Amino acid sequence: MKIVMLAAAAALLASPARAQEPAAPAVVSPDAMVLPGATLAPDCGNLYGLAGRAFCVSAPLAGISALAEAYVADLQTKGWLPAGGDENRVVFVRRRDTGGCDGLQMQAFYDTSGPASPASLGYLGFGPIQGDVCAAQPTAPAATVPPAQ
Repeated sequence: MKIVMLAAAAALLASPARAQEPAAPAVVSPDAMVLPGATLAPDCGNLYGLAGRAFCVSAPLAGISALAEAYVADLQTKGWLPAGGDENRVVFVRRRDTGGCDGLQMQAFYDTSGPASPASLGYLGFGPIQGDVCAAQPTAPAATVPPAQ
């Protein structure tokens, strides 16, 4: 699973909002730790408004893909299963002991306002997905056709 560096970090905390659910708290998950090769980045590079909303680490762009792979492997040892994503985002799920599932996203991003060189800083941001990600999603009501007159 290769993580390609793109500028789509705005999707990090995007998830379907449910009016009856409270907003997810700021993330400093016990499962999200600083692995070798990463540097804690509490300000998330001051990018995309993620400071205080996500747990972020940084590393040179040349090593961010390998670091992302290390985080995937580490999270799997903690019960998180990769369940989807795209080129620079991985969505994880983990069953709760009380039923249902928690969700977590890992997003790779960098500052696109400057040149992207191997020495430029890249970031991995981690954020929760609100609600029970294993719960059945409500379906749209079936369209009704008015009777012919």
